[in-house]
Amino acid sequence: MPRRLIDLSIPICNDVVTDPETMRPKVTYSVHADTVPQMAASFPGLTAADMPDGEGWAVERVSLSTHNGTHMDAPWHFHSTTDQATTTRAAPTIDEGPLEYFLQPGVKLDFRHFPDGYVATGADVEAELARIGHKLQPLDIVLVNTAAGAAYGAPDFIHKGCGMGEEATLYLTERGVKVVGTDAWSWDAPFSHTAKRWAETRDPKIIWEGHKAGRFREYYQIEKLTNLEALPANGFTLSCFPVKIAGASAGWIRAVAIVD
Repeated sequence: MPRRLIDLSIPICNDVVTDPETMRPKVTYSVHADTVPQMAASFPGLTAADMPDGEGWAVERVSLSTHNGTHMDAPWHFHSTTDQATTTRAAPTIDEGPLEYFLQPGVKLDFRHFPDGYVATGADVEAELARIGHKLQPLDIVLVNTAAGAAYGAPDFIHKGCGMGEEATLYLTERGVKVVGTDAWSWDAPFSHTAKRWAETRDPKIIWEGHKAGRFREYYQIEKLTNLEALPANGFTLSCFPVKIAGASAGWIRAVAIVD
């Protein structure tokens, strides 16, 4: 059977809303007919008549956060330190992540049946691994398919899907997992749902608890994946190298599953 490549990345664009209004990216497009003056800055006296068909180049200017699009969070995003379970050290930024973490066998957990805002537990992870017959190995990349995947492109996308709590996250990292991912806006439950629980309990432990599990063990986290329903439960390799941004809390990735 020939190798298949499955694209798991959403595009960075103006039209599909995948972030709160204050975080949305902006792409400004310059097309061939408009850019001869840009080229002329390097070639004084150049006019459109000098160019083939009067065309310059196409170029785009992008204004965005490192957390727009399909991206990977570094431990630095979660907390200033990590590995508190052993010896506390400074949390790595995205340019410090070991390359071997980002090309590894993948496994998919199907959590689409959990309601929006549900916080998955270690028992939920264990049960799903048993259902698909997979025993976690160190450096396995674990992807979580939630109800948010089907809501991509809808205005309520950021409110959809379950989240992974501290317990579920530690279940994975205790077993040597270094990279995880989700098709939801966040690894944690959507803020709109957590805010309701917070208003009732005032328990600070429930806020961003999955992310904050990175205090105890180093791990890297992919958010806003897509097309996870096209993946098998296991038997694929994930390529997810982040863009190398010095000292940054995250970097954009082109996530691709390789199925042999």
